[in-house]
Amino acid sequence: MTTTPSLEFFVGISEDLSNVSLRRSKETGIRNVLLIFDKLKSLEKFKSFTEQTYGDLRLIDSEGEISVTPSSLRIIWGGDEGDDLKRVECGFEIHEDDHWERFMRFMNRYAEANGMGYQDTKE
Repeated sequence: MTTTPSLEFFVGISEDLSNVSLRRSKETGIRNVLLIFDKLKSLEKFKSFTEQTYGDLRLIDSEGEISVTPSSLRIIWGGDEGDDLKRVECGFEIHEDDHWERFMRFMNRYAEANGMGYQDTKE
């Protein structure tokens, strides 16, 4: 059975990832991930008040589930009244090489399933 890769803040509500930024600290080697969502289905439908939440972001694919505790979560509002959701930024760190490799396998599957591409930007 093939599992379509998905990301969930709330159980059963798959979110659509808009962009990803991956960086590695030259000093510490710690990898930083920033996932960007232009909208959250769970927020739009107010399901967050009625559905179970884990408090973590769940990344689900054919290998299983990765549970990530965000180190930062920013909700950016805009529009004339300041109540239009512009985007949500979810950041976390990955310290272990095997965790990084597993995350990258998930991202490759997610990108392929959702028509996303990878662009390496050298600083």
